[in-house]
Amino acid sequence: MNSDQKIEIDINGESVEFERALLDKYNKPGPRYTSYPTAPEWDDSFGETDWLQAIEETRANNSRAPLSLYVHLPFCETLCLFCGCNVVINRNHEVSVPYLDHLFQEIDRLSEKADTTRPVEQLHWGGGTPTYLDSEQIERLFAKLASKFTFAADAELGIEIEPRITSVEQCRTLRSLGFNRLSMGVQDFDPLVQKTINRIQPFDMTKNIFDQCRALGFDSINVDLIYGLPHQTVEGFSRTVDQIIEINPDRIALFSYAHVPWLKKQQGSFARHLPEGFEKFRIFHCAIQKLTEAGYRYIGMDHFARPTDELCRAQDDRTLYRNFQGYTTKAGCDLLAMGVSSISSLEYYYAQNWRDLDHYYQAIDGGHLPIMRGIRITEEDRLRRAVINRILCHGTLIKAEVESEFGIDFNRHFASELEELRDLEADKLVRLSEDRIEVATLGRIFMRNVAMVFDARLNKEDQSRQRVFSKTL
Repeated sequence: MNSDQKIEIDINGESVEFERALLDKYNKPGPRYTSYPTAPEWDDSFGETDWLQAIEETRANNSRAPLSLYVHLPFCETLCLFCGCNVVINRNHEVSVPYLDHLFQEIDRLSEKADTTRPVEQLHWGGGTPTYLDSEQIERLFAKLASKFTFAADAELGIEIEPRITSVEQCRTLRSLGFNRLSMGVQDFDPLVQKTINRIQPFDMTKNIFDQCRALGFDSINVDLIYGLPHQTVEGFSRTVDQIIEINPDRIALFSYAHVPWLKKQQGSFARHLPEGFEKFRIFHCAIQKLTEAGYRYIGMDHFARPTDELCRAQDDRTLYRNFQGYTTKAGCDLLAMGVSSISSLEYYYAQNWRDLDHYYQAIDGGHLPIMRGIRITEEDRLRRAVINRILCHGTLIKAEVESEFGIDFNRHFASELEELRDLEADKLVRLSEDRIEVATLGRIFMRNVAMVFDARLNKEDQSRQRVFSKTL
């Protein structure tokens, strides 16, 4: 790749050349679209009563949509300075005891209201560090969920594990309970990067737990990487990607570092060491090239998978979906989330629990579901969510599909958006035809920008957006 005005990239075997100026033009703050409307649009006046009404409305409509369950376990022993998640730092694992007590009460109350005869097709434990819990606590939490919900025989049971504190005993426990998917954070193996972000995790440590989990028979083991971290270089991250290819995960999430020091103050400590603009893009591009050359398919905007993986099959079948866990094969599920800060979604609703333990505990101690905010979405929101999902998941939007599902004339309804897309077409990010919108090869790296065209709630001229969303690259 040249460092002058022209850049040549290769994505999934297709080469394309573009002007460096496009990076400056499109690398602007924007949503990641794990929901639509995005979280800043949600209503703080939406509370428990509204959420109970949403659950009852779903029951009254005799929804047979399967369930997806999410459980948030917020504790970590140390703070990773890059982290933007909702976490509680404490080396004393006794803090998990009252948390589990309150979490069990929330599970009891939620399961009393929800239709638990619907099969659970997906379960995910996230954090924080779910393996902050010991094996006995893991067993008790799973038993509580299994006693209140009906799990499908082929349910996808996933958990995030922390290689630095996860034991083989915990992994055996998880496998014996039926967990079949693991996700482990790596971010970067470079020693200077790890020291700067306060996450010392050598390659040998990671490979050891990875190999142990492979031997235990987990169906899928996934790895998370982050590009754009402090002191990252093309050469250093290239070595990390080579090491990841060596351990051969089934899926790889390659996230852009979200620098939001106005939300996460600890990030300000290394701001001057961040790779910016073109250098950050070079790191991203290097990873794309290496992973695709190693046989991974570039899916969506931040995931890679082996061609035989379910994600690839779902993309081919146009059933791939995007939610708060990223890309998923479980489209059409109602998501019920439990734990501090967790987010639930039904067809017409989003609801988020309190983000701090004090309010979370207080609500549950008072006999309530701990809802902090939420939103009831409109039919227009549903339409735009479907359009954005098709763009981010399939890379192709077939107008007739949207017209059939929502009863609209696509060209008339989205006349202004189609006009705006002409500029992206001129920059070779999309291809427009009478019956469809296609994300071009170059557009794959600017997918968030393409999706933003259809975001009616996003004021693209509002400078305050600079302090709400991370940049798109």
